[in-house]
Amino acid sequence: MERALLISLAISLALTLVLESGFFLLIGKRNKKDLLLVALVNVLTNPAVVLIYWLAVVYAGYNRIIIIAVLEVLAVLTEGYLYKKHGQEFKRPYGFSLFANIFSYGTGLVIQMIF
Repeated sequence: MERALLISLAISLALTLVLESGFFLLIGKRNKKDLLLVALVNVLTNPAVVLIYWLAVVYAGYNRIIIIAVLEVLAVLTEGYLYKKHGQEFKRPYGFSLFANIFSYGTGLVIQMIF
């Protein structure tokens, strides 16, 4: 099970970095420091979210939907705060965080359905 967790952490982080950085570029942002911030923020939040999910749902058996909802809300709030505090050109940092996470999470669901 530990190997599966490590694989899940690695794949989730890699996909999140690609997707949320891609979202940043897709909406027309080009500031290199903000792009680096997007990557760093996700390196901070994504592994924590995945690990807590595994501990709460896979190991402890808590309700998957509730855990995902709580973790995603916390991730959006944390990321939004960091974009607001450290970003240079985020006019709506919480909005960016929300939509980047929806894009990333939704794309992840589609990928899971395909494979």
